[in-house]
This record gives sequence, C-alpha cells and structure tokens, in this order.
Amino acid sequence: MGGSGKRLKLALTLVSVLACAIPLATYFTGSLNRTELDTVDARFSIRGTENPPNDLVVVSVDDVTFSDLDQQWPFPRSLHGEMIDLLSEAGAEAILYDVQFTEPTVPREDNALVNAVADSDVPVILATEEVNRNGGTNVFGGDSVLRQIGARAGNSAYNPDPGGVWRRMPFATDGLKSLPVVTVEERDGVRLDPASFPEDGAWIDFYGPPETVPTYSFSEVLNGKVEPSEFEGKTVVVGAGAPSLQDVHAVPTSDNELMAGAEVQATAVDSVARSLPLSEASWPLGALLIIALGTVAPAAGLRLRPLAAAGVGLLAGALYLVCAQLAFNAGLIVPVVDPLLALVLGMVGMLAVHYTLAAFERQRVHDTFARFVPADVVGEVLKRTDGDLRLGGSRRVCSVLFSDIRGFTSYAESQPPDLVVEVLNRYLGTMTDSIMDHGGTLVSFMGDGIMAVFGAPLDQPDHADRALASARDMVGERLDEFNAWLRDSGHSDGFKIGIGINSGEVMAGQVGSARRVEYTTIGDTTNTAARLEGMTKGSAYSVFVSGGTREMLGSDEGLVFVEQLEVRGRSNSIEVWADRGSAQ
Repeated sequence: MGGSGKRLKLALTLVSVLACAIPLATYFTGSLNRTELDTVDARFSIRGTENPPNDLVVVSVDDVTFSDLDQQWPFPRSLHGEMIDLLSEAGAEAILYDVQFTEPTVPREDNALVNAVADSDVPVILATEEVNRNGGTNVFGGDSVLRQIGARAGNSAYNPDPGGVWRRMPFATDGLKSLPVVTVEERDGVRLDPASFPEDGAWIDFYGPPETVPTYSFSEVLNGKVEPSEFEGKTVVVGAGAPSLQDVHAVPTSDNELMAGAEVQATAVDSVARSLPLSEASWPLGALLIIALGTVAPAAGLRLRPLAAAGVGLLAGALYLVCAQLAFNAGLIVPVVDPLLALVLGMVGMLAVHYTLAAFERQRVHDTFARFVPADVVGEVLKRTDGDLRLGGSRRVCSVLFSDIRGFTSYAESQPPDLVVEVLNRYLGTMTDSIMDHGGTLVSFMGDGIMAVFGAPLDQPDHADRALASARDMVGERLDEFNAWLRDSGHSDGFKIGIGINSGEVMAGQVGSARRVEYTTIGDTTNTAARLEGMTKGSAYSVFVSGGTREMLGSDEGLVFVEQLEVRGRSNSIEVWADRGSAQ
C-alpha cells in the first residue's frame, strides 16, 4: 500500500473510532433518550393497530356517564358497589377498579361498596397512589380490611417518560406492586418475579389508539344497556375516562388524542399476562449495533470511491431501519438514534477524509505539474487526470526537444560542488523559463541536459513552431543572459549548448511507482530528438531540426538544410535542418 493509501487507512480508522465513540457515549449516558423514545412511538405507528385480546374490557366513567347519571364526582360509592355486583354476576374473570377509595365518605355508601367487594365471586383489585413507608395502603381503612374481604390493592402511579408520555409500567412503586401485576397475580393465582421487570419499567405493548380495547360507558353498563355476556370470562377495568377527571394520558399510539387511564391499565394487564412481549435490546447488542453502523462507511471508503461508499452507508441505514421495525414487530426494541448517529458520523467523516486528502493530493499534483507545465494550463491538465490524479497514456503528435551544455562535465570536475550546483541551477532555471514561456512541458532534467515536449499533455496545433521558437530563445537571449552572469560572477567565460528537435507521434503519460511519478513521452520520435541533440556536437550549428518538424512548421524561414544523415537506432536516414541563427 502506498503512502497515500496508508494515510487513508489511518484516517478512516480514526474516523471509525470517533464515529463509534461519540454515539456509544450518548447511548450509555442516555443523552438522546427522548429522541430514541420518539422513534419507538414511530415504530408503534408503522406497526399499526392490532386486534386486542377478546378477554379484556374497559368500563369508562366518561362524559356520557355524567350526562346520563346527573351525578357529581366522586360518585356515591353504592354506584360502584352496584357495578361490582353487576360485573361479578355477569361472570367477569377479574375486576380492576381504577378509582381510589382511601378516604371514608358516608358510612352507608362505604359499607355498600365494601360489601359488594366482599360478596364478589371474582377477584377485585383496587387502585391507590397513597402508600405508607411500609408499602401499606389506606384503601377501605387499611390492608387488614382488604384481607378480610378477600381483595387486594395495587399502585396505580406510573412514572411517565420525558414529555409526559406513558410507555412503561413499574413492577412496584413505594413498596406496593402495580395494578397490572396484582391483577395478573390475583386472576391467575401466580406470583410474579420482580426480576422479570427492567429497573426503569416494563414496556406496555399498546394495540392502537384510544378505545382500541373494547370500551363501554359506565352509565350504559349500570343501566343494563350492555349485555352481561360482554363481560363473561373477561378482565374488566373500571376507571375514569372523562377529560375533566384528569386521568387521560399521552401514550405512543395516542397521536393527538389522550388515552384513558383505565385503558392504559387494561393494556398493561395484558402485557404482564403475556410475559411482557415488548422488551428492550440488551446493552451489549446495542453497543454492537452502534459499532457495526459506525464502521460501515469508513470500511467501504477503503475500497470504493467516496460517493459510492456513502451510497453503501445510506443503504445500510435504510436496511437497519427496516430491520429495526421488523424486530419491533417481533417484540424487540433495538436502539435507532445512536446507531444512525454513528452511521452519519462515519459517512461524514469518511467523505471529509476522502475530499481533504484528495484536496491535498490535488494540490501536491498541482504543484508537481506546475514545475513542468505552464501555470496557465495546470488546471486544464488536472481535468484530464484519472481518479488517482494521474494522466493516462495516450498517443499524440507533438514536438520533443533535447538540450545539453557543451563541456559542462569537464568544467564540473574542476570546480567545487557548491559552485557546480549553483551554476547548474541557474542554467536550468533560465532554460526552463524559456520552455514554459513558449507553452512547453518540462519532462525531466538529466544532469545538465533538459528534455521538453510541446503539444502534450494538452494539444497544441503549433507545437513545432513553439519548440523552434523556444530553441532559438534558449541559444540566443537566454544563453547570453546566463553567460553574462557567469562572466560577471567570475565563474566561467560561458558555455555553448546543443538542441535537437523532432516531431511526430509519441506515447505520453505519467509513469513511475507509488512513491514517485513523472510525465514522459516514449517512442522513436523522442529517441530521434535525443540523437539530433547529440549530432550538434562538432557541427557548425547549435540547433538541429528534423525534416518531420520542418514540415509541421508554419514557416521554415531561417532553416538551412544540412544533409541526409543516418541516425543511430533508425533504419532510415532523416533530413536534418539547422537554424541559421544558431551558427557557432
């Protein structure tokens, strides 16, 4: 793996760690708990309304009841006694009375209710929220009275979630078991294990919106308008339903409506009876899901392009939401917010890493190209690079230029290294400016030699003219400027240079390893240009141009024919022309 690949792997590993660490922290601290609860409500909504059990009924003290009975609340307790007698005679399986009877009223009324409970053939469970330090109650004057008449009390107090939504029920509150727990124990003759309830309460598996559980008005039942068979073999929950009694609550399935407390208790009884069918995923599973989603996008980013990796992340998120809903439908509540947060952080981090590294790499490549391509065309060159910011190979017609200093090797052997490097840098800088000023591409430095190409990597129809113009400038004004500096600084009397230019088809592109790449041209055209430069040694001219280059010039003015020369490495001779102005 190259340096850029290692940097990418290291950066994406760090992204994975952060993308998992932050959601894990919010998961274990419950920072996003309220939002998570909202997703549970959404899952209830997506699941839709389900059929409630046929052994559960609610009798509601609703607005119809107040209209029919023309009574003020609290009702005379004898009315409640009549309701218990009626339900018991109808063959109800159990009666949960979600009305508090902790304070005495008229003795006759109190006795009527107590007697009805005592005479009931089915279990009667009475509600209270007033509990002493020992978990005892004051229903009917105390627990001793309840024991005498064969009744039990249960705590009707719930701790709503943030936002006042009732979603869960406790096993017990203040030492007194909750109404649903007591109801199931009395009805089914069992004793429930508190360890089966989570510390923060068991989830209530709501079937749907308010009145999904069959509900009848208290007054209509009392007045005989409901057939007794509707209660036979069923658990009946009697309680307040009128909003004025302030026992209506927001629940996951209530939307803009509120559910009567009696229906909440009825649904909770059913959830307890079904061994709490809705449960929360364990923390190890939740943590594992966060880690899995947090690493999806960074892992994909190691093998795919950024947008493709982001697409994998989006697909994973959509699939997770579907699986979370399916799990909910099956009774398992898996976390959604924290895993999706991990996924989003992983995706954003992955994209940031890719585009940041790409920006740095593009700048590096820009700086690299700027060294051998004219600054005004660097942007155009970069547009033609591939995904790895490399120029792919291509065949193109261009002009290749080679130049070399005559006698520099001998000069260098007699001079201090620092001076040699200073002189060479001055020369190469001067000649590079000429090449780039004429739109050429600097391919490489070979000691005191220079290789340049015109017409690549961007097309230049006048590449031959540009190459010849640059050569004339190099052997003329630029060389004069360099030699003047040499003489003024006392380093040398000056040098002569040789230049060879050939035009034709080449194979051009970036070559090299993962650590180092360079742009070059390959082929007979390049080899011939190098041979032409060598042939200027000992000749009367400093610039040789091939016949192929001459044919591509807009004007061959200033060129003189030298001869048909054999070129080493070629089977056929070529026409060699010289620039008259470069005569030595």
